[in-house]
Amino acid sequence: MWYAILLGALVGYMLGNLNGAVCISTLVSHEDVRTHGSGNAGLTNFIRNYGTASAALVILIDGAKTALSCLVCGQLLEPYGLELEGKMLGTVMVTLGHNFPACLGFKGGKGILCGAVSVLTMDLRLFLILMVVFAVIVAATRYVSLGSIVVAVGYAVGFALLYGDRPWVIAGAVFIGALAVFMHRGNIVRLVQGNENRLGQKGKKQ
Repeated sequence: MWYAILLGALVGYMLGNLNGAVCISTLVSHEDVRTHGSGNAGLTNFIRNYGTASAALVILIDGAKTALSCLVCGQLLEPYGLELEGKMLGTVMVTLGHNFPACLGFKGGKGILCGAVSVLTMDLRLFLILMVVFAVIVAATRYVSLGSIVVAVGYAVGFALLYGDRPWVIAGAVFIGALAVFMHRGNIVRLVQGNENRLGQKGKKQ
């Protein structure tokens, strides 16, 4: 089993290094998205600086790598009766690869899209609930970061409530939620100070 865990972890992390925002900004504009706006290699910063025209490609790349990581790790651990735990392992590792990519100088995104796609592969009910919460918060405040922070907490709480008898699933979900909040620590400060970028506002170098 440990061989399957280590193999899945390695595959997940390396998949995470394939960053959609960096790939598309380089291919389309011949520059790195991390040189603009917040300096983050995530979907929100990409849209703020390049618009929505190519954003679908970013979503496709980051969504596909996350789904593949979850499915591969799930299949590796399925023979041991741990398919869901395997998918959570895939989530943790692909998110770490996305946030801290060794191939990109350990400077990546914040992992929200990875979390969203991962929960879609594990529990459709929780995915729909979190997406509704995210949409309502962003529509009401136009703060994508606030919506992301709230659903990150909801991710951990949701898995804890739905899978209370599976401690490794809960541990992974809590880690993912806490990591997402940590990655948004700068946004939290700006939200408190009242100078956080709103949806549709041009990104500023921070």
